[in-house]
Amino acid sequence: MYNYIIGKVTEITGSYIVLDNNGIGYLINTPNPYAFKEDNEYKVYIYQQVREDELSLFGFKTIEEKDLFLKLISVKGLGPKMALPILATGSVGGVVDAIERENILYLKKFPKIGDKVAKQMVLDLKGKLGIISNLPIEDNSYDGLIEVLKGLGYKEKEFKAIIPKVDNTLSIEDQVKEALKLLLK
Repeated sequence: MYNYIIGKVTEITGSYIVLDNNGIGYLINTPNPYAFKEDNEYKVYIYQQVREDELSLFGFKTIEEKDLFLKLISVKGLGPKMALPILATGSVGGVVDAIERENILYLKKFPKIGDKVAKQMVLDLKGKLGIISNLPIEDNSYDGLIEVLKGLGYKEKEFKAIIPKVDNTLSIEDQVKEALKLLLK
């Protein structure tokens, strides 16, 4: 079992990165591959999934993301391929908060998460997320907001005009809420 791999990103696609470590290129599925930059070195926290017909690596920029991912895949009916989009389109703090507050509507906004799985997430994880729920407020730059909007499927031309109208002193969750309100007008 791997905990992390340190290496240089050599390739970025829509669903994975290739991380070169001592001449070996590891294909790592990540929630948001575009959070990485090519030719930069990263410490990527790894989860290795071993199945009868497949060996897969899932990677995360922070240990908190990995911890939340591990908690999510412990939920009945929620596998790694369903957990990745949750981390891609929602912040760790936002997902933890939604689970703790039993906000089923927030959880159902993620791809392939219906009413049944959202309720199961709350049932299985409420009160069990421990230290993950004490995360600091995320970086208040527009980069995070742009990544989230891209992860939600918006094109740059759609949100380019509203970005300057969003208050950059807000937390990333509040920036996303404000941006979505502006986009829906």
